[in-house]
Amino acid sequence: MIKWFRIRSIVVKEIIQIKRDIPSLAIIFIMPVFMLLLFGYAVTTDVDHITTVVWDQDKSPQSREIIQAFEQSGYFDIRYYAGDMKEITWLIDGGEAKAGFIIPPGYARDVLKGQSAGLQAIIDGSDPLIARTALSTAQMIGQVKGFALKLESLSRFGLGIKAEPGIDLRARVWYNPDMESVRFNVPGLIGLIMQNITVMLTAFALVKERERGTMEQLIITPIKPFELIIGKLIPYVGIGFMDVIVTLLIGSLWFEVPVNGSVLLLLALSLVFLLVALGLGLFISTVAKTQLQAMQMTFMIILPSVLLSGFMFPREAMPLPVQAFGAVIPLTYFLEILRGIILKGIGLQELWRNVLWLAILGVGILTLSAVRFKKKLD
Repeated sequence: MIKWFRIRSIVVKEIIQIKRDIPSLAIIFIMPVFMLLLFGYAVTTDVDHITTVVWDQDKSPQSREIIQAFEQSGYFDIRYYAGDMKEITWLIDGGEAKAGFIIPPGYARDVLKGQSAGLQAIIDGSDPLIARTALSTAQMIGQVKGFALKLESLSRFGLGIKAEPGIDLRARVWYNPDMESVRFNVPGLIGLIMQNITVMLTAFALVKERERGTMEQLIITPIKPFELIIGKLIPYVGIGFMDVIVTLLIGSLWFEVPVNGSVLLLLALSLVFLLVALGLGLFISTVAKTQLQAMQMTFMIILPSVLLSGFMFPREAMPLPVQAFGAVIPLTYFLEILRGIILKGIGLQELWRNVLWLAILGVGILTLSAVRFKKKLD
């Protein structure tokens, strides 16, 4: 027979334990709200305001008209005007622009004469979702504008619609010509796997010491806190570095996504990211009191990293406040490094901003972890 007073006693005991565990209690209420806001704003496949560079060699009213047509579509955000092909290459290589339009000299002359007006589009294919949107939108705008020119020619010269060739848009997709998703996803998976493994491993480093009661043994030793941190990080650095090599080999041999850039540079920058991720896990271990709390905090970091770093969804489609939140996530910059070196084959000259921000975040996280760590039980 059920004894309700026993059940009531258990319920009261559980409520008391929950009230004492303030961090877990906060996560219980914060997590649903956090996830709702995160998924509501970040999970979207609609791509617009693609950062675009234009090289207008004609500089005529007709060329400005076609540029305005691209910008008014809402899909292309023209932020840069290049003076030569080298500048376009530099902007797309560095990730500053995702698409580029080249208007050749004589564009206006061809339009006014009723001849085929050439126009070239260059699209960064390292992100297939953005590339497909940019390509299809550019082609559609070119067709619509070409049809408008045919109607204008019919009105001006009395020609038939088929007599006007319109605009001849020729597009080239760089880095990922077939726009295969696997070439975009594999480098991202490498970064995500590295982060998850290193953060989760390190997050339990000090928590296990507390739960097993071995922290007392460390306290009576002459080891300094900073030495203890370094000693705990070194094994995980080795594990993480082996994971880097394994994932690169699998991505290259199994998924056929070769590293087009410098492998040595990629490994060196991977080491920088490993230190950042390990510092993040160490910070969690200095805050969490139990392994359950450490696991909860780890997922609190992994979830934004997946959604806001550009791993799954383009950051350009997110609201500015959400983009700003993603800018403080180390994986955001490491994904740019991975995709830049693996897909584009670029070097430190184009990636130095990402490396700089990654280093700043790393120094900040490691410093905060060292400050929070105290060589005592509580």
